Amino acid sequence: MRNISFSPPSLPSSMNSIIWFRKGLRIHDNPSLEYACKDSKHLYPVFILDPHYLKPDLSAFSSGSNRSGLNRIQFMLESLHDLNSSFTKLGSRLLVLNGDPFQVLVRICKEWDVKRLCFEYGTEPYYQTLDNQIKDYARAAGIEVYSPVSHTLFNPSDIIQKNGGKPPLSYQSFLKLAGEPSPPFATTVTSLPPLGKNVDYEMSRIPTIKELGYGDILQEEFSPFRGGETEALKRLQESLKDKLWVSNFEKPKTDPSAFLKPATTVLSPYLKFGCLSSRYFYQCLQDVYKNAKKHTTPPVSLVGQLLWREFFYTAAFGTPNFDLMNGNRICKQIPWSDDDTLLVAWRDAQTGYPWIDAIMVQLWKWGWIHHLARHSVACFLTRGDLFIHWERGRDVFERLLIDSDWAINNGNWMWLSCSSFFYQYNRIYSPISFGKKYDPKGNYIRHFLPVLKDMPAEYIYAPWTAPLAVQTKANCIIGRDYPRPVVDHDFASKECKRKMGEAYALNRQSNGLVISGEHTKRSRKKSEKERNQDSNNKSRKQKLITDWTSSS
Repeated sequence: MRNISFSPPSLPSSMNSIIWFRKGLRIHDNPSLEYACKDSKHLYPVFILDPHYLKPDLSAFSSGSNRSGLNRIQFMLESLHDLNSSFTKLGSRLLVLNGDPFQVLVRICKEWDVKRLCFEYGTEPYYQTLDNQIKDYARAAGIEVYSPVSHTLFNPSDIIQKNGGKPPLSYQSFLKLAGEPSPPFATTVTSLPPLGKNVDYEMSRIPTIKELGYGDILQEEFSPFRGGETEALKRLQESLKDKLWVSNFEKPKTDPSAFLKPATTVLSPYLKFGCLSSRYFYQCLQDVYKNAKKHTTPPVSLVGQLLWREFFYTAAFGTPNFDLMNGNRICKQIPWSDDDTLLVAWRDAQTGYPWIDAIMVQLWKWGWIHHLARHSVACFLTRGDLFIHWERGRDVFERLLIDSDWAINNGNWMWLSCSSFFYQYNRIYSPISFGKKYDPKGNYIRHFLPVLKDMPAEYIYAPWTAPLAVQTKANCIIGRDYPRPVVDHDFASKECKRKMGEAYALNRQSNGLVISGEHTKRSRKKSEKERNQDSNNKSRKQKLITDWTSSS
């Protein structure tokens, strides 16, 4: 794996180093940490509370920052506590600072006489800009920078280079280019260089939700999934115990309604924050496969899920404006409607479709939902029923998911809205029959929508069809205790298909004009070339005549 780094001409053999954590909140398989320890007299483990992600926003639709709800912030704080606990056992501690990362790093590099700065390579546009700014400062200040690619299995730029400078836009083409990833570090960190003496003890304090400025906590409960490397490794080992389950895992066959024990590993939030190394996870799965008589393969296997993550990271890294429809060369231009009333009904679990609303309640409460549940609500919002812009749904997921990941979230919303990657817009998830296939009794709905807990199973997916006597007995009158459907699915889905067909036709027409324009340009260039050739031929003929006349 290529490491992005540079070193000044000469460095002292014993120096002060900073390991700056952003993601990668772990000790295991952490090349930045490993390198930061080498020849270091003092090591400063630093995490900066970045206002870009954590600035309080009282105007947002949920409590939290300008970019995140409380569930993900709480998960991050738990991860920091766990990381600090690991550092304490190694004779050090995590230093938590607050402010603009560039300004903070410049200040502490000067105060602590730092000669080496290590941090994990970031592929998101925000980190690309920030990291270049920091590297420019470090280069001028004579500070070594070491920034390895370790959040993903592969370096996205390597894949893009193999593909002629463009990201592969299909999973299979990505697999052909990817090959095998580098193995995780085999070494275990057993000790760390000490902190310098000029460190304020207050720097090691990890703030609470309230201390971060989010006010009193209003939500009833936080996600049942606790953050941190310790929990990540524990959850990984629990999953790996059932080797037959690991070997036979097929993501599309897992149950989106399973909530007492989710049907997947729920390791995505730990990968998002880097509490779990993707390389270590990959190696553990390969170890299970080696001893299995047979096992599933990508795209449906567990390894296949890791490779989906890589696919979206690569596509995002190589596509300008990946998070937008406008200016995004791989995204279809679709005239989505802009109905805030429908958007809010969807967001706040008030669509009148229990399967959709139960999923959104789980999202609010847990910060996590099964991938097929994500498919259901994303399809319903966009091309299935409401025809709302995928960017609006993306923003809700970005705020509420504990595993919200810039590349994956944007990529999946484009996929599920048939804006990119996937184009079979006639295939729609029914908000009534799809959930019923997995949970005919409606236990998932009863749990997350207790207002419907006494509704008979035959009506629970479409309670508006229940006779009034049944609704009365179930203590749930539709239109009073639970909303009526915001749209008629049969009619709305047909309208969405019609609109998608029209949009696709316009995109084809637009692409045809572009191709035609390019063909015209090529034709013009060809005509100019031919005219030049004719002119050159005439010149040569004239020269031959002149030469013959002269020689005569």
